[in-house]
Amino acid sequence: MLRETLSKRGVRVITGLGKYFRNVDRNRNGFLSQADFKEALKVFHLEIPDGDFESLWFILDDSKSDKVDYGEFTRAVFGEMNEYRKSFVRKAYMKLDFNKTGSVPMVDIRKCYCAK
Repeated sequence: MLRETLSKRGVRVITGLGKYFRNVDRNRNGFLSQADFKEALKVFHLEIPDGDFESLWFILDDSKSDKVDYGEFTRAVFGEMNEYRKSFVRKAYMKLDFNKTGSVPMVDIRKCYCAK
């Protein structure tokens, strides 16, 4: 149910949720409590019935830590990248990794990317 709603409303909602999650995450540990997560869904008009919310929380909090991170949430909504996207990311990374070191410093990214 949440996946269908998000797919209709698109990337702006997901990116907005990401920003909201980072703002709510006061101690900057990357995790949200159940109450914060529920509030975030309300703020973005993604309210779901309590029973469905409990099921969603059960899936997202697979470590049973009573908290969830944004990465778990996006993987649950979008799933893993398909092979086409993975190969595209690999190609882009190989272009950025001029020195073939396995890491890309910000200086190298600036050489290739212009946000204008």
